[in-house]
Amino acid sequence: MRVALYARVSTLNGQNPETQLIELREYASRRGWEVAGEYIDAGVSGSKDSRPSLNRLMAHAHQRRFDAILVWKLDRFGRSLKHLVTTLAELESLGVTFVSLKDSWDLSTPSGRLMFQIIGAMAEFERELIRERIKAGMRRRRLEGLRLGRAPLAIDHRGLVRDRLAGMSLTKVAKKYGVSRASVVRFAREAMQSEAAQAANAQAAAQSPVEGRA
Repeated sequence: MRVALYARVSTLNGQNPETQLIELREYASRRGWEVAGEYIDAGVSGSKDSRPSLNRLMAHAHQRRFDAILVWKLDRFGRSLKHLVTTLAELESLGVTFVSLKDSWDLSTPSGRLMFQIIGAMAEFERELIRERIKAGMRRRRLEGLRLGRAPLAIDHRGLVRDRLAGMSLTKVAKKYGVSRASVVRFAREAMQSEAAQAANAQAAAQSPVEGRA
């Protein structure tokens, strides 16, 4: 079986990925596995959404360059419970098994697959708890008469419209006031529509007394 080794250290100050790799190579040798590649993220925090070597590892998994991934410990691989479950499910769909040495976890075995199901259930339970907390918070805010959603942005609408009508580009106006280009167009259009409506009302009011005397 072809196996890919993945190692990660969050800092290069006193940590060396070779410590993990030595044990991983020895384990692969004992199992009679062929090491198809070593993927190392050095000085990369486990909480980062993107890790260069992990990204490359997953890309190669899709190309079926190996049959299994071997890591030193689960926390070296997954940045969160949700990320771990999602990634392992993706590997399972690709036919790539997963082994964590220090956790004695091998998804190619019945006990390993059972543990994965338990962890998946825990992740779903965690998501449900989060959703319930969000719903409870929204209900409380409604009862207290508080606004739901994001607070409105404090934008100088007059200044924005003035700059736009003066000829400043959409991109520059959007950057200056911290809004999207679409918002600039909308604010400018609303301002012009409002001015047109005010002008029409003023004209109608000016003509009304004359029409009354006629």
